[in-house]
Amino acid sequence: MNSDEGGPNLMGTLDEGVRIALGAMRTNMVRAGLTILGVAIGVSVVVTMAALITGIQTSLMEAFEASGPQNFIVTRFDMSDVREVLGGSGRPPWWDKPKITPLEVERISELPGVKDAIVDFDVALTFSAEGRRVADVQSSGNSAGWPDYSIGDFVAGRNFIPAEVKHSRPVIVISQPLAEDLFGRLDPVGKSVRVSEGGRSPERFTVVGVYQIGENVFSEVAQYFAVLPFTAALKELNASDELLSVFIVPEEQALPAEVEDQVIGLLRTIRGLGPREDNNFAILRSGELLDMVNQLTSVFFAVMVSLSSVGLMVGGVGVIGIMLISVTERTREIGVRKAVGATRREILWQFLVEAGVLTLAGAALGLIMGGGVAYAVEAVTPIPAAIPLWSVGAALTMALLTGMLFGLLPAVRASRLEPVDALRHEWPGLDRISPSLESSPWNPWTFWPSWPTLTTRSSSVVAPSSRAETRASVQVSWT
Repeated sequence: MNSDEGGPNLMGTLDEGVRIALGAMRTNMVRAGLTILGVAIGVSVVVTMAALITGIQTSLMEAFEASGPQNFIVTRFDMSDVREVLGGSGRPPWWDKPKITPLEVERISELPGVKDAIVDFDVALTFSAEGRRVADVQSSGNSAGWPDYSIGDFVAGRNFIPAEVKHSRPVIVISQPLAEDLFGRLDPVGKSVRVSEGGRSPERFTVVGVYQIGENVFSEVAQYFAVLPFTAALKELNASDELLSVFIVPEEQALPAEVEDQVIGLLRTIRGLGPREDNNFAILRSGELLDMVNQLTSVFFAVMVSLSSVGLMVGGVGVIGIMLISVTERTREIGVRKAVGATRREILWQFLVEAGVLTLAGAALGLIMGGGVAYAVEAVTPIPAAIPLWSVGAALTMALLTGMLFGLLPAVRASRLEPVDALRHEWPGLDRISPSLESSPWNPWTFWPSWPTLTTRSSSVVAPSSRAETRASVQVSWT
């Protein structure tokens, strides 16, 4: 419906509403500032969490790409499906499953479609050298091929070789921070270090390499670590291999599904499982691990968005308060606008625009705050913060909807004001106007001589019958 037929000139009202809203914000800076701050806090939380989670997911994707998206892991049990067990012996069902043995790993490595089978299990070790001691170092017993699927590089020395793994040589690779703590500025390659596990007597190992892990989301957490041949960990340190797993790397020309079937068939044969018996081991694919990580980050993000909505609610309550006060303070203005032809829909739209401008200002401030926090975190941590475009759109949309929703009540209240009641709000003598005005077409220039008269500074008044928007600047003078 066009303006000639009585419909609102929405674009004109939008422009005017924005200007009026900015003027109201300047007039009531403290009140508007508190409302904007409430919205900004909620938006900044959304933007910050979106940037950090996107950065974490990017870092994890890089780690999965480095380890090979077609590779998979054979484990004793499905680590993504662990359940707490209550009652009985307290042991979960998977505990009775046989552990993966080095003999099974050797047989798997001989399959035609398998390029490499890398053993991996974790063990906490205590190191001492040159009169210094570092306890609870997260270490791994591995096969020789582990560096090919890790993010990082050797800064000194070398990796242990397959022959050293085969003969259980007491050699070890340590991280650069661990080397600095144990040997200071001395070159650690070739030096001996005493290693113990679980309070047992220490054994001497020779440092053959120093490894620096690449920057990723876990690099700050895993600064102190060591890698040693899994055979040496079992023989020299009597480490536990209860949770031993095998990282399977298929040949480049082989299909991962076919290699997976070969491994499953081999293990079922070695363990004597019948056709109707379930596997007593688990296969973890890289894609499944990535899906599990995405689920965890999604849940975390949903929780943070729920918490950030509290800030938006606070901002929304502030919007209701400031808009109700604005309606009260501008009751006379509303009456004059309606008297010269403004429709209820135009008044409603004007106040909704004001509420939207208020919350969008908060959203803009929140985007700046959230982006600043995200990049500050990136500067001091290895998390590569990246603000996704969808988070910007979501923040602006949430802010705008908050303004529209919480500004609806004041806007409806303003649009329902009657011209006579609105003008009487600040002109108490207006109740002496002839009662016929209540039932006759409204004429704001009909006043008793002793009461205010209205003069206009614009000649663009249109006949009331056209219902077009009338733009008039009204000045009140007393006689």
